[in-house]
Amino acid sequence: MRTSLFVSFCKALVCVCSLSICAVGSANSTSDLRGFEVYLPKSYKGAVTGRILLMISRTNSPEVRFQVGWYNSPPVFGVDVSELRAGEATVLSDEVHGYPVRSLRELPAGDYYVQALLNVYTKFHRADGRTVWAHMDQWEGQNFSTSPGNLYSVAKLVHLEPSQSFRIRLDLSETIPPVTVPPDTEWVKRIKIQSRILSEFWGRPIFLGATVLLPRGYASHSEVRYPTIYLQGHFSLAAPFGFTTDAPSETAEQRELRERRNIETGYQFYQTWSSEEFPRMIAVTFQHPTPYYDDSYAVNSANNGPYGDAIMNELIPYIEGYFRIIRRPYARVLAGGSTGGWISLALELYHPEFFGGAWAFCPDPVDFRRYMLVNIYEDENAFVSNLSSAPDWLRQDWGTIERLFERTDEGQSVVTVRQAGELEAVLASRGRSGGVLDNWEAVYGPVADDGYPADLWDAESGRVNRSVAEYMRDQGYDLRHYAEKNWSKIGPSLASKLHIYCGDMDNFFLNLSVYLLEEFFRSKDPGYQNAFVYGRPLKGHGWQPMTSAALVREMAAHVTKNGAEGAPSWLYD
Repeated sequence: MRTSLFVSFCKALVCVCSLSICAVGSANSTSDLRGFEVYLPKSYKGAVTGRILLMISRTNSPEVRFQVGWYNSPPVFGVDVSELRAGEATVLSDEVHGYPVRSLRELPAGDYYVQALLNVYTKFHRADGRTVWAHMDQWEGQNFSTSPGNLYSVAKLVHLEPSQSFRIRLDLSETIPPVTVPPDTEWVKRIKIQSRILSEFWGRPIFLGATVLLPRGYASHSEVRYPTIYLQGHFSLAAPFGFTTDAPSETAEQRELRERRNIETGYQFYQTWSSEEFPRMIAVTFQHPTPYYDDSYAVNSANNGPYGDAIMNELIPYIEGYFRIIRRPYARVLAGGSTGGWISLALELYHPEFFGGAWAFCPDPVDFRRYMLVNIYEDENAFVSNLSSAPDWLRQDWGTIERLFERTDEGQSVVTVRQAGELEAVLASRGRSGGVLDNWEAVYGPVADDGYPADLWDAESGRVNRSVAEYMRDQGYDLRHYAEKNWSKIGPSLASKLHIYCGDMDNFFLNLSVYLLEEFFRSKDPGYQNAFVYGRPLKGHGWQPMTSAALVREMAAHVTKNGAEGAPSWLYD
């Protein structure tokens, strides 16, 4: 999930859904066509497999392809294409299902901007014997609208009368250019390496990267080694903590949200980070996109492969060998929010002898009895609840209630679990949407018979697949269950290392699983009460109790306390 600094809001979300059944035919298949013909350029070399998306909006500001998401999303429709060749057309008719409207027939008559995009897939022959087609990240973070090599049409203004037949041609004439990686500066350095471990699994070169923020005096104090903050989160080429030497430019709305979350601007952080009295540490963010998402969650998984091994045995050793880093557990601390909150907590639990502490903000579900609002071990359906476990006066004997996926800080409904899945199903089939629901199935779940991630719940009915849920738990991805099962081994190493923060009105209900995690830790040691801090009242996803600069000071004090007597050489000039 994605924002600046630590905390990441969820991306456009997704679930494998039979709603994405394709209606693809030749351009001349019917005389009363109600739909669009999307043409691959005659100049295109070879054949292409992927997903064609058709997007329809009343405005082209921003460009239509950038408008797709939960919030006031324009209608989007999608079909898979296989071995499409130059000059060939794909028809998206009124039989193709879409989101938020199911069919072109449901569009009101009017003027619209229409645009098509082809999300290009790569064929992977994996080491597990599976062959799958998925989008190879091009260092953009699994974003179909910006991924280099994807093709799209110029947005066209048309008048639609959905009650009548129409035939509109769209040409995929444009190609998204390569990503421009920001240049290194005296403060910020970037690295990118090919992972032998992941390349062997995927059967193609797979890369890992990192963006490194250096402390004041790093160049002039060549004898000094520094502790490191491994900052977890979604794919980004920006500097850790949003660090920037450019003065900010933000709208009143952006400023209001930032201040509600207690986050300073990247420029304010730079001013503090570079000041004489600020503690000297190195901050590192990872880049580890997968063919299913912009982030691997830094764990080994059946669908993604051994990303955990690659990060621990390839990426971190490379970083610590290239930069002057103290290679001791007390000097390695973790932090992150949302996706990064889960990762930072998981890395500390999985490797308590390697990392010296974790600061996890609004982590993704850490107890799958609250997979947001779904108890995947007991609930029969992810989409609706009849409140069967509620008091008698609250039960719904004659109806069901749609489960929410997201709410505002004040509790207003934003999107339901069903709707989130419908959008993901339109963006891609077989769990390839790049959305968070599909991603969790790729990270936590088993491989289905077709080689793609198995569904945790049925995409059309919402019925939970109990065997998939139990697999996720037994593989150790339910962090509360993992901690309980392995407490005798990891408990002693976790003392004073955990710091977990969450708003009481987390927009994705992530506070609910944090409550359960706290309950477990406090049952083992009442002192863990101080490890959990909740923002009240009305604190949403992304809230943090201190600014990023204050957090770094706290982590520096923690490292100093656990690493050496007095002020070590790295603390100040």
